[in-house]
Amino acid sequence: MNFMNKNGTAKIKVKSQRQGYYFTLPIVVMLAALIIYPMVYGFYISFFNTNLVTKWNFVGFKYYAAAFKEAAFYQSVLLTTTFMILVVAGHFILGFILATLLNREFKGRTVFRVIFMLPWFFPEAVVALLFTWIMNPMYGILNSALKGLGLISTNISWLGSKELAFPAVVFVCIWKGFPLVMTMILAGLQSISKDYYEAAEIDGASKLAQFRYITVPSLKPILTTVLILDCVWWFKQYTLVYTMTAGGPGTATNLISLSIYGTAFNDLRFGKASAWGILVFFICYLISLVSKVVTRENE
Repeated sequence: MNFMNKNGTAKIKVKSQRQGYYFTLPIVVMLAALIIYPMVYGFYISFFNTNLVTKWNFVGFKYYAAAFKEAAFYQSVLLTTTFMILVVAGHFILGFILATLLNREFKGRTVFRVIFMLPWFFPEAVVALLFTWIMNPMYGILNSALKGLGLISTNISWLGSKELAFPAVVFVCIWKGFPLVMTMILAGLQSISKDYYEAAEIDGASKLAQFRYITVPSLKPILTTVLILDCVWWFKQYTLVYTMTAGGPGTATNLISLSIYGTAFNDLRFGKASAWGILVFFICYLISLVSKVVTRENE
């Protein structure tokens, strides 16, 4: 009798598992179509000198080997790395300050939380067009405001100058992306028990000591996750920079994502562009790997 009950239970369990697979099948197919297939196809065409229509000349690992010898690739990767470091650092500095302030009790705190979240809600293209208008050298409100304050006497071409275009783009990207980091840190701060801080105050610990030995260790899991996601996201940033400067003036803002796009759709060298894209994928993977290793060593 017990054997029959166990057998019946096992059949019901297998049937339930099958139903679960049926429910998840559409999502698996969608992910395969939208993510796995393009990655595999991109890796495939990186071995060809092709225009994707009539020209399919097999070149093997030629484009991968050439990338490590090409100065343009190194310059673009270095510029993108600098861009990523500055943007992510800005996100964490601004996010930490605002999250700490918004974690305190004061009147209208919810309103300020909503206001500071607004940049994240706007699409990247809208933000890029908005700041392109603000920084316009002829009728932009930034030049008008600075002139009104007496800080400048002539209009400045913020996005048309090799010296100013890169800092301007970095500023806009920091403004666009800090709400995500702020929200994650704020959520982490609210999960820390106040008993820890009360016990630390009784022991005579300063605010700096409380931040170092209570706040930071408690936030480490969240900070690690946010750091990896933020680094990977902004290393492959395309929309904001392309809409604002298209990589110019010259190569001042020519990130690796823009270089790949230009190689593929301007030069019609899809094989080379695919090889560079695969290399960027591995760079992003290395970023996440290094972040995890460093975090474990610190722990």
